[in-house]
Amino acid sequence: MSKTSNNHRPSVTFSTGVRSASYGGTRDRTMPPAVPAPIYRHAAPSGPWPWMDFDTDSDLTLNRDNAPTSPGAAGQVWRGYPESLFGNWKPDQVKRSKMLSNCSELDMCSVHWLDVLTDGTFTILDKEGRDQTTRVTPERINEFWELLQTPRPANIRVRALFVDNLSMSVLQMLGTKYNIEPFFFSSSLNWIPSHYQEEVRRSKGDHITITLPFMRAMQNPVTRPPTPVDDSESPGSVRSLPSQLIFTDEDQVIDTQAALALSGGNILLLDLLAVHMVRSEDSSTIISYHPSSSFRRPSPKQLHSLVYRAGQSVYWQKIFAQSKDPTFLFLAILWYALYAWDQAFESLYAHINWLESQVLLTNNINLTRKLHIIQAHLLHYQSLLQDFRKSVEFLNKTPNPAMDSDDYSSDERKDSMGLMAKECANLLSEIGRLENRRLMLSSRLKNVMDLAFATVNIFDSKHMKDLTEATVRDSGAMKQISYLTMIFLPASFTASVFGMNVDQITGQPGQETLARYLAVALSLTCATSWLVVACQSRSPFVSEDSTLLQRAGWPVVYLLKKFNEKWRQKSLPRFQNIV
Repeated sequence: MSKTSNNHRPSVTFSTGVRSASYGGTRDRTMPPAVPAPIYRHAAPSGPWPWMDFDTDSDLTLNRDNAPTSPGAAGQVWRGYPESLFGNWKPDQVKRSKMLSNCSELDMCSVHWLDVLTDGTFTILDKEGRDQTTRVTPERINEFWELLQTPRPANIRVRALFVDNLSMSVLQMLGTKYNIEPFFFSSSLNWIPSHYQEEVRRSKGDHITITLPFMRAMQNPVTRPPTPVDDSESPGSVRSLPSQLIFTDEDQVIDTQAALALSGGNILLLDLLAVHMVRSEDSSTIISYHPSSSFRRPSPKQLHSLVYRAGQSVYWQKIFAQSKDPTFLFLAILWYALYAWDQAFESLYAHINWLESQVLLTNNINLTRKLHIIQAHLLHYQSLLQDFRKSVEFLNKTPNPAMDSDDYSSDERKDSMGLMAKECANLLSEIGRLENRRLMLSSRLKNVMDLAFATVNIFDSKHMKDLTEATVRDSGAMKQISYLTMIFLPASFTASVFGMNVDQITGQPGQETLARYLAVALSLTCATSWLVVACQSRSPFVSEDSTLLQRAGWPVVYLLKKFNEKWRQKSLPRFQNIV
């Protein structure tokens, strides 16, 4: 690429200012925060009430009295965005969407530029060969607005802006300059999946937006080793998992919006691809939003470099040479999400392999908790992949209106649409492969869960067998003791009888008589039997619903019951004969 390939736009590089600490430093040992749960009703402009909740807005007519934000000082017409351009966005709705409050005004915002020329070549350098990166500081925000107003050269087909650490001023500038629907920024800042087309102008152009959450793998900041790990073994093998990186999740709950920690020293976390494209017949624009540094996702510079490298591939060079539709750059950006999904499933596959080995080697029932956590995340991944598929289908079914202009022949439009359908089918095929892999992992996980339960059941069965054998041995010992007792029982009874101090046995007068002994013994036996039966909750003599009085007189109640039963048995045949 020659240095003069982009000699049409002045490059402005602002002072560096104070840069916020980027993620990935060796001192950062905390997990990335969970992303907010998406609020789907606020995803697209087709909803007539942006960021209004009927259960909390007691007075729905309050908004009409809210005055829009003033444009600000002279030359800062962008200060009134979004209220100045979109009347249905009132100050309270803008505040509720956190569109502006989530942006920072103190840190530096970086914008990485990429141009696709009319001949299909990609360039990221200015005419002096420097990287086209604009650093916007609070002191020099007006210079960025002047840069946006600079007319583009005629040989730029599409310009892509990758925004890092989006500030409120840059958001308002971009929204005002390109007349961007505020839903793009509110959906992006709140991680809401969406795809829509608006401001369609026949033969002129339109606006399309895709906000796509997806999964990606990264190194676990909590278990990251202080020194690089030996790469002699494959990172996906179970043997290569360092012992200090084995993950324990006693404190982890099932939160699909949070990062999923794996056993190989990696985590799976949600990332966001938020792209707004302004398609026009002259020169189109792509704006790529990226989460703030607090969510610790890869910097926009990485995606900027990857898209540039895609333009250097022979395959995509042929595509941009065959078709003048700038939408193909949008399609190339979507491949970033697919690569991230594929790497995430590779890490998850290695983690499930490790869990399988643990289930085979141990019988720990606590492993099922980890398995259920992964299963919940796999179910969440199903909806994310469906959103991915819908986004690609939306891009395929939303042709560029600018291609209907007289600048393009019918053959060029037909070839471009055919090429777009082919490339979208290729991406959809890869998404289908990801879904099949997710199903395979889910089925394999279910198999591991069944194996875990079966292993525990086998262990319990073995334990019960041991208890049964011990009980049988104890029963044999008790039987032997019973036999011995039976042998000595007659002699013991005889000794007890001859040891009684009664007149009939000793022959000495003045002692107790045998009649008194029998009377006391029989009385105590009857009293004990009565008390045992009365206190039992269930017995043949007392029913469960008996009252306290019935229990106390159970001998009488039982005899009356038996008498009634016998009387009925005798009376029933007589009654039948009479009838």
